[in-house]
Amino acid sequence: MDEYTDCIIDNIKYESERTGRTADTLYFGGGTPSLLGAKRIIRIVEAARAGFGLERAEITVEANPGEELSGFFREIRAAGVNRLSLGLQSADDGELRLLGRRHTAEQAARCAADAREAGLENISLDLMLAVQGQTEESLRRSVEFCARAGARHVSAYLLKIEPGTAYYKDKENLKLPDEDATAELYLSACEILEQSGYHQYEISNFAKNGMKSRHNLKYWHCEEYLGFGPAAHSFLDGKRFSVPRSIGAFLRGEPAEPQGDGGEFEEFAMLALRLTEGLTDERCMERFGFSVPHRMKDAARRFQPGGLTVCGESGFHFTPRGFLLSNPLTVEILSV
Repeated sequence: MDEYTDCIIDNIKYESERTGRTADTLYFGGGTPSLLGAKRIIRIVEAARAGFGLERAEITVEANPGEELSGFFREIRAAGVNRLSLGLQSADDGELRLLGRRHTAEQAARCAADAREAGLENISLDLMLAVQGQTEESLRRSVEFCARAGARHVSAYLLKIEPGTAYYKDKENLKLPDEDATAELYLSACEILEQSGYHQYEISNFAKNGMKSRHNLKYWHCEEYLGFGPAAHSFLDGKRFSVPRSIGAFLRGEPAEPQGDGGEFEEFAMLALRLTEGLTDERCMERFGFSVPHRMKDAARRFQPGGLTVCGESGFHFTPRGFLLSNPLTVEILSV
């Protein structure tokens, strides 16, 4: 872990000197970065601050509940971390067991309380939707749990079974909701979260007023970012590139692999349609010097009677029902 941390810091120093950029968000995510321990994370924070400024930055660390993290929270908070993302997934112990999670709802509640006591008030909780055994009532209890735990942000993701995982190997035996039930659970989640004061701003993300994830909005606004570590992706100067997935390759200093150009209008529009603000003349004008093409506005209006889009003179966006069909809708609208 020390060698890995040293390599991350070396990369940060190199990129900060090469680019001369500043940054206002820092995100430790993917996997369970808390496993590195507070001292290593603090070293990385300090290196990023020295290299990229991080003035008034949002600094997020992901962690999983279930282990004793109170000391970890106090240390990272003292070093400037001001946002925490916890992998709750569900507040129903039966659902957690079926998901293979190691924590209970009680342990997650204690973890969130420890974080708040350490001064980490900006807490985001992850929920999984359409998992085994989930009902609208159990989903409601999970959302209520988030509110009681003091979460200011909730990420609610539909379960996706990835090849190579234990879930994928056992997929034939899983008792998962069918497509219609999955859609209803998603729509219920949107409604229940709204009732609880969490306003949807992206397909899978909901926040109290003023508590949207500044870092993640950079992705959806098609802004630049730098990623460090195995499998990390970056977008800079109109180019996308990624670090090899192999930890060994990363430690040996193998170069990032090019992923092609990025930031063109079609990509910008596709990402914008993940957001409840949608595709607007204002943002298009700021970025490209032109408004949303009329042909796209006209195409989006075709789906308004079915409750999938909301259209105005200055742009359009998807409804929650539209988000359920966002991939084919986006292709249909952007390819006209």
